[in-house]
Amino acid sequence: MIMGKVSSKIFDLRGKPVGKVKLPLVFKTPLRPHVVKRAVVAMQSRHFQRQGRDPMAGKRTTAESRGVGLGIARVPRMKERNRAAFGVGIVGGHLAHPPRSKKKIVKKIPKKEMRLAISSAVAATGVKETVAKRGHHVEDIPDFPLVVVDDFENLKQTKDVREVLLSLGVWGDVFRVRESRKVRAGKGKGRGRRYKQAVGPLIVVAENGGIIEAGRNLPGVQVELVDKLNIELLAPGTHVGRLTVWSNSAIERLNERFSGGD
Repeated sequence: MIMGKVSSKIFDLRGKPVGKVKLPLVFKTPLRPHVVKRAVVAMQSRHFQRQGRDPMAGKRTTAESRGVGLGIARVPRMKERNRAAFGVGIVGGHLAHPPRSKKKIVKKIPKKEMRLAISSAVAATGVKETVAKRGHHVEDIPDFPLVVVDDFENLKQTKDVREVLLSLGVWGDVFRVRESRKVRAGKGKGRGRRYKQAVGPLIVVAENGGIIEAGRNLPGVQVELVDKLNIELLAPGTHVGRLTVWSNSAIERLNERFSGGD
């Protein structure tokens, strides 16, 4: 059970506390990892690529079985020669139960369950133990959830965002992502996904004053508007507790989106 705090400190761009903000009730949502996993898989299933076999694959032949009494197997054979064809388990034959492109691969989830999953993932960002368990570097972070003044949204240069993350103690997690970068094993190297790296911090803002363009150059860092938050951003790989930096306005707008949480 996640028991969220009533309020959290607000930090300026130098990492100094300048006030407090009352946290929305959504931060008191219980931790429901199994619901979060269902929601993430349901969202990812929309991007699955359909696949199937040609229904006539291995069947374009005149092969027929010659019956019994000939001292040979009763598999279908070509008429002009003794070669087997058409059957299951035969070279050039067809599969017994091949994949079909008409199969339903999109998983659905009720709206209320998806809402509960997002609420639970939001609440998990405010619990240090959950964030640390996910593998993020949290030793230098002063408070959870981490809330910054709205001036953070107006930064337009990557170096300024880097300085703020340094002041807030988040840069250690960005460094962890940079050190985790490695070449993928397998054919994916030649298919546009040569490198693999860990997932870094998520920055949530209410308005884009330049922060999205400035922050996206940092390794592992994602910047998103609070109105466009989804379960994949909050719980990559179905695991809750992503290290998240909230702007003050984004925290306040959570009240409008969740209207008291679940």
